[in-house]
Amino acid sequence: MNLAFGFPMGQAGNAPDLPGSLRAAPRLSSWLRFSPDGTVTVTPGKVEIGQGILTALAQIAADELDLPLDRVRVAAASTPGSPNEGVTSGSLSIQESGTAIRHACAEARAIHLHLAAARAGVGPEAVRVEDGVFLGPDGAALGAYWTQAEEALLEVEARGDVAPKSAAARGVAGQSAARLDLPDKVFGAPCYVHDLRLPGMLHARMVRPPARVATLVELREGPLPGDATVLRLGNLLAVVASEEWAADAAAARVAARARWETRESLPDESNLPAWIEATPAQRTEVARQDDPAPPAVHTVSARFARPYLAHGSIGPSCAVARWEGGAVEVWTHSQGIYNLRADLVTVLGLDAASITVRHMEGAGCYGHNGADDVALDAALVARALPGCPVRVRWSRAEELAWSPHSPAAIADIEAAVDAEGMLCRWQTALRGNGHSSRPGRAKDPTLLSAGYLAPPFPLPVAIDAPMAGGGGGQRNSVPGYRVPSLDVSMNRLLEMPLRSSALRGLGALLNVWATESVMDELAERIGEDPVAFRLRHLDEDPRGAAVLREVAAMCGWPRASAGEGIGTGIAVARYKGTGGWCAVATEVEAAEVVRCRRLWIAADLGEVINPDGAANQLEGGALQAVSIALKEALRFDRLNVTSDSWETYPILRFSEVPAVELRLIGPPDAPPLGAGEPSLGPTVAAIAAGIHAALGIRPRAMPFTPDNLAAAME
Repeated sequence: MNLAFGFPMGQAGNAPDLPGSLRAAPRLSSWLRFSPDGTVTVTPGKVEIGQGILTALAQIAADELDLPLDRVRVAAASTPGSPNEGVTSGSLSIQESGTAIRHACAEARAIHLHLAAARAGVGPEAVRVEDGVFLGPDGAALGAYWTQAEEALLEVEARGDVAPKSAAARGVAGQSAARLDLPDKVFGAPCYVHDLRLPGMLHARMVRPPARVATLVELREGPLPGDATVLRLGNLLAVVASEEWAADAAAARVAARARWETRESLPDESNLPAWIEATPAQRTEVARQDDPAPPAVHTVSARFARPYLAHGSIGPSCAVARWEGGAVEVWTHSQGIYNLRADLVTVLGLDAASITVRHMEGAGCYGHNGADDVALDAALVARALPGCPVRVRWSRAEELAWSPHSPAAIADIEAAVDAEGMLCRWQTALRGNGHSSRPGRAKDPTLLSAGYLAPPFPLPVAIDAPMAGGGGGQRNSVPGYRVPSLDVSMNRLLEMPLRSSALRGLGALLNVWATESVMDELAERIGEDPVAFRLRHLDEDPRGAAVLREVAAMCGWPRASAGEGIGTGIAVARYKGTGGWCAVATEVEAAEVVRCRRLWIAADLGEVINPDGAANQLEGGALQAVSIALKEALRFDRLNVTSDSWETYPILRFSEVPAVELRLIGPPDAPPLGAGEPSLGPTVAAIAAGIHAALGIRPRAMPFTPDNLAAAME
């Protein structure tokens, strides 16, 4: 009997608190496997959505296994070929998947090394690993991972008793590495789900109604291009053709021939705050603290409002599905393949074993866009055409108008300082729809087309994760500053006229901006520099204070204006109160419109696996926040979304991208924290502060357009 760590192979370990995602998937073979060709394949449940996560996970595995990076392969997630790691979101991939892979690889290395040592009759401490080969005291090869690959050594559960390498001993993690996924993308290889072509594939397009609430009354017959045919399922319409051009043209003709009975169901866009206030809501206490506090001397009360936002994916969503023998296979760029499968089970009436979901990269998106919805579309059309693969690609109008949207919300804050200029009271009341309509989390499916079938599935109202899970609308609503009296509440709306779900940053977009704006106003009331004011209240958060000091030094704070209408703002936050620390300074120019000219970013992410990748994520998040702060707002009438093109939903252009300077200052031996989202909230807040420095206006509504800034002056 082969032994490893003194227990028989195949026996489960007894670690009660395994790290990261190992808790849910402790079997080592579910995380990695060695191949006779001299490679190791890592099989995470997290997915690549443009953030470079698969490269970072490969670096972690290479380090722990003493392998060069070019021997590591990372498999795309699939059911059931990958551990169920939920959704790739919340800047948690390194914390959850990276930590699991680090410990799984450390244990796998120890198991293989012990076996090689035992067979050679030497102690494991006398064996070292070089390029995957086990070398004895005299330098002789004792075997390799791949020569032991067939021995089922990893068919055991993790024990949690093998320490990974220390930060100082790592040689691959912590160094910038070229992205594994970029060469194919740069050279135009067919690597996206949009590029997938299977034999006999058909192309389908969905035909959406002209209103959110609509009943198909009549569909006039008539010729269609090519071999296109129409599929009707209740109030759901699709066209299918063997050629893509024919599907596009047929969809336009069918839309013109369809007659719908519609009903107004959307709120008045011109007065969203009033609708948000009047809509029934469920109140939840987010945080409360009632320590004795001195009397208030200066008080600031303010309301902050944000609109609905679209994800604005540059490429519309796409999926491919194929039915064979009562089972369906789906190729998708979903961020949560197991969650998607759960909703497909409900809608399609199959058991989970009959549904295989395979991840392929798609349009970059941070948040819940149309990827899950189009997967159901493909499955429904393919069910009507068994044996034929069906590819459904959404249009630009569908992606902007019909995917889930980030919800509109308001934040009312009242905060005060005492005679010593210290915060003594803080009260925040938030109100808006929830930030999660992801599939797999409710009794009823959240997928778009499920609500138009016959009979339709009821659409669950979006929820918010609890604060222990990062929160949703309440994310970053608890200020990171020391304050004795605190009262923060969330009022989640119980009606959802526009389907809302997660977008990068979730509630932090509103809450960091609101919190930091109030901090600026309080500092101004007492005549104190806003950086100094913040630092006095960050005495219990040295890492937060450190990134703030760093970004202040980077921008030369206090920074003199470079001219009329030019101002600098600064903001800081710890993402979710538990993630990475990030401080941002911005230089804005206010002329006909506001433009962000420069960004300075300082961040503490703990251990950084791939510094270049982390910098890209922080910069990308900040640039998306610039776009959101200055340009983005979903437009709609009482029937439907009207901003369904780049002309009606403008986003930041390359010519408007500011210069960016960034520094990472976190301790390399601290636990790793995510890079994808910490910069968004501080960027929005710093732009607002820069506008005040330039114009003397405190923005109260996003986006910071001339109309909204003019309203703030009234």
